[in-house]
Amino acid sequence: MKGIVFLLFLIILSGCQTITNEPQEFSEDQDGFREEFNKKNCEGGRINFDFPPVNLEKTELLVPLGLMSGNHVTPVDHQYFQNFNNDKADIEVYSPAKGVITNMQHMPNAPPGEDYRIVIDHTCTIQSIYIHIDILSEKLQKKIEEKDYISERIKVEAGEILGYYKTNVDYNIVDQDVTLTGLLIPEHYYGEPWKIHVPETIEYFNEPIKSKLIDLSVRTHTPISGRLDYDIDGKLIGNWFREGTKDYSGESSQDYWIGHLSISPDYLDPNHIIISIGDYNGEQKQFAVKNNSPNPAEVDVSSGLIKYVLVDYDFYDVNGERWDRRTLTKIKEAKNYDHSRGVAFVQMLEDRKLMFEVFPDKQLGEV
Repeated sequence: MKGIVFLLFLIILSGCQTITNEPQEFSEDQDGFREEFNKKNCEGGRINFDFPPVNLEKTELLVPLGLMSGNHVTPVDHQYFQNFNNDKADIEVYSPAKGVITNMQHMPNAPPGEDYRIVIDHTCTIQSIYIHIDILSEKLQKKIEEKDYISERIKVEAGEILGYYKTNVDYNIVDQDVTLTGLLIPEHYYGEPWKIHVPETIEYFNEPIKSKLIDLSVRTHTPISGRLDYDIDGKLIGNWFREGTKDYSGESSQDYWIGHLSISPDYLDPNHIIISIGDYNGEQKQFAVKNNSPNPAEVDVSSGLIKYVLVDYDFYDVNGERWDRRTLTKIKEAKNYDHSRGVAFVQMLEDRKLMFEVFPDKQLGEV
């Protein structure tokens, strides 16, 4: 693969004249940016929830924020509630507080009547977002019928059943009074405006729900909810977007992740470096780095050329057993394998600009 320039950029600051897709001017009060949140005629302020987002008795594990996997090249903004031993869509999905559903979407390419995204406004500033609810409640299914999307406002009560999931459902809270400082340039995420407002999710639930969520989480490192924002200005760590693309939105909505690169801590072991690549020989891949070094939080322009040997890895629990990634266990650490899967060369050209080149299936001495 040829060397590719990635920018963690405000275009004006990068000084690069080849960029044409300038990000839109950002303002937290800009109506267009916050359109989805529908903040008129409602109450704001922090609330906590007395109901869980799913039936926790039927749920076997909780995967935290920050996973990088497949085309989720940058750390994800949602948690996963899972039960891989379940064989039908009968695990209840609840509204954790009263609110108003502002939109429902039938997920692209899903069979009719299956797989939905729901957004609930609980207050002017706090939302719940669900993805991959397998089957909607009768009330909600009658509202959307055979449509792909509706924006009708539908009231729901705390603890009301929204639908059911079979093995996995995605969930995240949005709190617009929280802005993540580790997503350095907010306008990069204009296409997904909630991403910069995802808080420490578990802290929004009252007891005994909070303790039950902690018990179900496979993460043992704080914060237990996980984390998705790691940018440090002038350092290698964090999210990067290929020069000439529309930042997080990419070159097209179908494969927006191709221009993404993230060099960030792992979602379960924050001491473990992951290089997540949107275009690794035409695929999306995640690798650890040999010797887990150098630390990207310490790499800057003065570091010169950095050579990372890419390796596979696995997770191990507090008893030293390898995790199968399907059952509940408490993860202690990630461990690397020795075999090289490729080599990546990285050099910081400016504080918010780098050159990245990857050599799939090569050994360091072959490059």
